[in-house]
This record gives sequence, structure tokens and C-alpha cells, in this order.
Amino acid sequence: LPALNKTKILTLPLLSAAPPTVRIVHSGHACNVEEERYSERVYTIREGETLELTCLVTGHPRPQIRWTKTAGSVSDRFQDSSVFNETLHIAKIQRHQGGRYYCKAENGLGSPAIKSIRVDVYYLDDPVVTVHQSIGEAKEQFYYERTVFLRCVANSNPPVRYSWHRGRDVLSQGSDKGIEIYEPFFTQGETKILKLKNLRPKDYANYSCLASVRNVCGIPDRRVVFRLTNRTASPSIKLLVEDPVVVNPGQTVSLVCITTGGEPPPTLTWTSGSDALPEKSMMKDGTLTLPAISSEDAGVYSCVASNNVGNPAKKSTTIIVRALKKGRFWITPDPYHNDDNIQIGREVKISCQVEATPPEELVFSWLKNGRTLRSSERMVITQTDPDISPGTTNLDIIDLKFTDFGTYTCVASLRNGGIPEISIDVNISSTTVPPNLTVPRGKSPLVVREGETVELECLVSGKPKPIILWTRADKEAPMPDGSMQMESYDGILRIVNVSREMTGSYRCQTSQYNGFNVKPREAVVELIVQYPPTVEPAFKEIRQALGRTVSMSCRVLRAHPSRVLRYEWRLGSRVLHSGHFDQRDETEYAVRSLVREGYGEYTCDIINEAGAGHCTFLVTGKAHPPEFYYDTYSPLWQNRPRVYGYKLQWTQMNPNAVDRIMAYRLGIRQTGQQRWWEQEIPVDGPIQTGELITYNLTELIRPEAYEVRLTPITRSGEGDSAIRLITYSAPINPHLREFHCSFEEEPICMFIQDKNDDFDWTRHSAATRDTKYTPNTGPNGDRTGSKQGFYMYIETSRPRREGDQARLVSPTFNVAPKNPYGITNPPVYCFGFYYHMYGKHIGTLNAYLRQKGQTTSDGPVWSLSGNQGERWRLAKVNIHPTSSFQVVFEGVRGPGIEGDIAIDDVTLEEGECQNPPSNRMYSPVSPW
Repeated sequence: LPALNKTKILTLPLLSAAPPTVRIVHSGHACNVEEERYSERVYTIREGETLELTCLVTGHPRPQIRWTKTAGSVSDRFQDSSVFNETLHIAKIQRHQGGRYYCKAENGLGSPAIKSIRVDVYYLDDPVVTVHQSIGEAKEQFYYERTVFLRCVANSNPPVRYSWHRGRDVLSQGSDKGIEIYEPFFTQGETKILKLKNLRPKDYANYSCLASVRNVCGIPDRRVVFRLTNRTASPSIKLLVEDPVVVNPGQTVSLVCITTGGEPPPTLTWTSGSDALPEKSMMKDGTLTLPAISSEDAGVYSCVASNNVGNPAKKSTTIIVRALKKGRFWITPDPYHNDDNIQIGREVKISCQVEATPPEELVFSWLKNGRTLRSSERMVITQTDPDISPGTTNLDIIDLKFTDFGTYTCVASLRNGGIPEISIDVNISSTTVPPNLTVPRGKSPLVVREGETVELECLVSGKPKPIILWTRADKEAPMPDGSMQMESYDGILRIVNVSREMTGSYRCQTSQYNGFNVKPREAVVELIVQYPPTVEPAFKEIRQALGRTVSMSCRVLRAHPSRVLRYEWRLGSRVLHSGHFDQRDETEYAVRSLVREGYGEYTCDIINEAGAGHCTFLVTGKAHPPEFYYDTYSPLWQNRPRVYGYKLQWTQMNPNAVDRIMAYRLGIRQTGQQRWWEQEIPVDGPIQTGELITYNLTELIRPEAYEVRLTPITRSGEGDSAIRLITYSAPINPHLREFHCSFEEEPICMFIQDKNDDFDWTRHSAATRDTKYTPNTGPNGDRTGSKQGFYMYIETSRPRREGDQARLVSPTFNVAPKNPYGITNPPVYCFGFYYHMYGKHIGTLNAYLRQKGQTTSDGPVWSLSGNQGERWRLAKVNIHPTSSFQVVFEGVRGPGIEGDIAIDDVTLEEGECQNPPSNRMYSPVSPW
């Protein structure tokens, strides 16, 4: 268990509360970041690299963070969601993911803090060369001019630059009278055209187009080569299939396409209308094979040949899959007498309809009582004009007689077979009467409860019984299945899990199909859906101290039926109060003086015929959770090499809402472990709103991370817990606006000794100097002159030898992007320190910049050798890190023991150094 000790810091109320601030830093694969410039911040990244943006926030309570995006294109919706954590990580970023990204932080205090950065994704696709030629007769001259245009296009960001080459020679405007190079005005630099005027023998050559974005983001140039010969020609193709191709379902269809011309040899592809090819299709050498074809595969298929010369060649064919479906009939009484019934001596017409593919193969035949029926003067068989009613045949019975009663069968088939026939039977007799619709007694209005299954019913009489169509009668609204109309063969509309929105009038109506072609009969059914009261609040937690008043209110939002509502208040299973509503829409209940037995779950039930709505109130004395304070300055320190300490700070949310907090239960465990170690922290006196409480955690093992759980305790028991993570990291302001280390504390600001050097730096003060120290070298105090102040130095006495090295490494500053390509405008920081180099054997002091991801160093950013006198001197140098970095001090031992080198007051600040020391004092490697 780590050692725990507490220091409670009382502050003024609300002193620790602060509105949010936000700053965006980057640690992904950026190739350039243009910092704040009229609030425009541009982050440039190469396509396929990793975008990583971190939102650094301050504020208390801890702000909620949300990343959103304005899309680079309308179709991109940022993965259909926002990101609700500090780091936005997009691996293998694509061009459509460019755009402006916003980080928004809010904690309820002041206005939300918002920062944005525009992400510009750079890319360069392979260029494509297309060739066009024109042959025209010049006026008043007897020769043909053949002109060839080579057009080069490449998709890119930033805009591409093109250059043309013939063989190894660079072509430019004016270099050859036979060529012209230009950019069409309307393309705005998207292409560059090479025009070869009146082709000459030397124009038959290899032409290459070089597309370049000038190596930005390390994107290499891309080149395409086209060989122009006297045989160069646009493609031509031929389809070795009929048009259309008519097949039966289940057959295998092969569409063969061959090239008949074109140089270079064209590439063949197949397309299907505006849709993709069927998944089961196979393509090889220009042949498209469709196994086990179905009606869904029917349509237009096109073979396209392209070789980038002229326009692509395209030929199409249509696949028609034979089918027969949807057989229907209707009976039309004598149209000349406006009859609704069929009558002896009058005309009657029987119509039969099917959907046939292809329609020209459709053949109808008629049977009467199973025997073939042929057209005659009284039995006239016709087919309707396909433009008016396709796939329809009619049997007109003139002057109906008793002997005409019987069963008439309409048989539909396709001329070439292979598809099952459709037979439709129609009975004509004295019982054949038109339909009638009625609603059964007690079936309208129909009252049901929400969630039940209901059947709306219309009784249909007559022979034959037609199809019944159901629609909404009271409004233009869809039916329960989402369509505007539903069909029923028995007159019943069944609705499962009925909802309150389905209340209304429903119309049932006869259709002409499978019945009489007369004016539709209709009826209306009223549906009333009852539902229990909807109330608010559905749930509410009330935290209150003993002896105080608690008021609860439950309100009705909507209910059906809305009359005769009653209410009932309960605590657990015990009824507290009940009654009926008058004109009001809410009921209240109050506890005048809360006692311990009054804690618990209160329920208000508001009841109608359909059920009850429930308001639930949980009354508790539990304390609200503490709110950890994340903006503590330098919360981490180190007393010994393998352990560290952490200053834990928090405030208490709404401390006066419940009884006084008497203690906190502190739990701590290493991440990944199961067991919590717990300890109670007593609290003296009441906690004020905004009061900042500090508790020091010590003996934490470096570099382990820990989970910390904090639970307030009142006389009612434990309150809500809060959990945070503590990680071992550099104890500096993460924004890196300023870093300062004077080596006064044992942790030495998280500097560490390099393990691969010859000896170590030593933390020292003049007051504790060994009496056996070497005279005539080293400082007599820290850089302020204090003998009690500490500094770091290298001891060059024996057993050290000339050339031995000691390196001191700073913590990592994670403030800049990784940079695999080079950067044109990296951020600048001023790196400063005081040095003391006194003694006749002084060696060399070097300062290096060590960047993440770089295995080799570019040499020191600052270096100085030899005796500089018995005084402290200031060094400053600008550094331009392009990724997370450390600074390294290297002391090199000189030829003797009088060579102690010391450093003190190391600083790192944003921006360029102001008023740097004279160059005469030291020799920086890079000029200012």
C-alpha cells in the first residue's frame, strides 16, 4: 500500500471552479502545420498516414470533450458520429476525410471552448494519357492535315504540375514548331495537352507525361508512357450474341465480346445498366458468364473497350428472362345498359390479365367446363391493345343464355415454352352476383389497448369475392406496413402491436380484380387505441439531508382515455396517498421533515382504463461524487529513483445537498490489478462549495500507472464514487508554454541519467560540498550565488579519464508532430540554461535535441569547450523540433581533474529567444 498523507487546503468558495479552455496539439504523421494565422490552422498530411489530434483542456469541473467535423464532401459524415474523448485518431486517412475538425469542451461554466484545425490531405494519383486525333481538309489546299492531341490528367492535392517528354527530350512550348503545349482555359490547370500538328515521322515516338506536386509531403513524381505509332487507333468491338437474348430462368448465359481493332490493344469490361454486375457473374477474356440466371438479372449489359485513344467503344445487348406472374380476372356486366348484375339476354364480358415477359410471346386460350372454346359470333375472344391494358384477353358473351352458365378457364402461356402455364377459373351462374361490403355489428368503433393485436373486419358478400383494398380514410397516411394500400383476400386487416398513432378511420373497398368491374363498394371502420398515461418525470433522484423538506410532483403529459384519472403515491409497497384528478394535470406529495425511514423509492401511479404511468423518485442521503481537479501545477514529484509521489486534488460536488461529509474512502490499485487498497481520510468540519482538497500519494512505483477511487461518507453511508487515472509522466505544463528546472528538488524535474554513457551527472550544492573537493574548478554556489541552492555538475576526478562522457536527459515534451517527410514551418522554442566551465582542464559541454522516431542525431544544437572563467554564463538557442522531443546535456571530461562543468536553471519556452547572449560567450552550432 502506498504511503498516504493529507494536506487540506481551504480556498474561497468557487475559487477552483473555472470555465474550460482548449488547445489542439498533434502527434500524428504531419508533413506541415501552419500555426495560428488569422485563426486559420492548417494541418497537412499525406494520404494513408495516421492523423492524431489531441484536445488539451483545462477547467473545473473536468470539461466534456467532443470532436466534430465539417465534411470535406457532403457524403462524408465523419463515421456517422462524433468522438467523445481527448484524442482523435484516424489510421490510414483518406482524401475524403480532409476538412475542418472542431474540438469543443464544456463544463457548464461560461461559454464552451472551441478550437478548430483544418486537415488538408495530400495525394497524387497515377496520371492518365488519352489520345484524340482530327483529320480535316485544309481550305483551298490539296492535302490532309492529321493532328494528334495527347491529354494528361492526374488527380492530386495540391495542384499538379505537368511536363511532357519525347523519348529523353523535354518538350516545351516553342522548342519545336510542330508541337504546341497548352492548358485549356476551362480546365483550370487540371490537365495539360500536347498537340502534334500535321504528324511527321519523328512524331512517332514514346511520349511520357510527368506529374509532380514538387515532393510535398514526400510524395514522389509519377510518370506514364504512351507509344504513338502509325498504327495507333481507337478501339472497335463486336458482340457474338443476339439482341435481345431471351432465356428461361435457371439457364447459364454467356455474352461474348471480341475486339476487332485498336492500338494499343484495348481492355474489355462489362457493365450492367446503372447497377453493378450480379455477384455470381464471371468474366474472362471479354466473355461474361451468368450462371443460373433469374428475373432479377434481366436488363441491359454493355461491353466497353478502352485503350485511351479516342472514345471508348461500347456495344450493348438486352437479356430477357421469361416469366409469367400475377394472374387476375374481372367480370363486366353489360356496359351498354349500366348493369351491376349479369342478366339473361344481356352481354357479359370476362377479362383475364397476366404479367408476361417477353409480352410478344404471350398466348391465351379459353376453356368452358374443361373444353376448348373458340371465338364465334356469340363467344367473341379478343386481346386488349397492349398500350391500354397489356397482357389482357377478353371473352364477350353476347345474349347470355342459361346454357352459357358454367366454369370458364383462361390459360396463359409463353409461345416458346419452358415456363409453367397460369390458369384462371371464372364461374358464371345464377349465383354470380356483385359484391357488397358491411362492417359486422360491434366491430366499429373498435377499442383496443396499445401493444395488442387487432383485426379490422369488413364482411364481403357476392360471388366471386373480390380482393379487398384497405386505406386510411381520415388522412393521407401510410398503413401499418408502411405502404399506402394493403390487400386482403378475406376482408380482414390484422395489425400486430398496435400503437397510438394508428388511431383513426380505415376504409375497406372492393377492387375490380377477381370480382365485378363495377363501382367499388366501401365501408369504414373506426379504430380507437387506448394507452396508459405518459408522465414526467419517469425517474428523478433527490438527495436531501435528514430533517429537511422533500417535495415531489408527477405530471400527466397525455393519456387516452384522458378522463377518470386517479393517482396513488407509495413508498415501497406502503400506500401514502391516493385520489382523483380534477382540472389539474399533476399531483404533488411532500415530506415535511425527512427521517431515516423516509429514505427510499417513492412511486406515483397515474391510472386510466388502459393501465398506469409511473413517476419514480429515489430519495437518498448519498453524497454526490467528488470532482477531481486536473489542472494542478506540477502534481508529480520524485524522492527516490524507483518511486514517485502525486498531489491528488479534488472538490466536492454540491457538498451542502446532504448531511456533512465526515470522511472519504480512498482506494488505489495498479492498472491491470484486481485488488483495491483502501484507507479512510477523516474530514474536519464542513466542506465549502469549491473548496480544493489536497491529498499526497507517495511511494508509487515508477513507472506504473494507478487507478484512484474516492468515495464520500456521511452518516447515511457511502456516496457516489469518482475514479481517475494517475500516470507517471513529466511534471510540466502539458501545453509547454514554459518549462523551468533549477534542480532544487530531488526528482530533478524528471531528468534521468543516460544508461549508455561512461559516468553520471551529480546534483550538488556548495553548502554540502565534500571537504576533499578539487580546488580551482567548479562553482562556489548555484547560479544565483546561493550556497544552499542546487545545480548539476560532472565530477572529473579519478577514476574518470579524458574523453569520458556523462549525459543527462530531459523528460519528453510531446508537442509537435512526427515528421517522416520534412517540414517547411516547424514550431520554434527557446532552449536556455546557465553553465559554469571553470578550470584549466575543462573539456566540452554539448546540448543535443533528441526527437522521437530518429535513431541518429544531427549533431549538437549548442557546444562549447575550454575554460570560460569563474562565473555562471547564460546560453540560449532556438530549436525547431518536428516531433516529440527531449534535450540532452553531454559533459565530456578534459585532460585533467580541474575540469568540473556545471549547469543550472534550464528553461524551455514557446517562441524565438529574445535578446540572446553575445556569440562571444559561447559557440552555438547553428546561427541565430
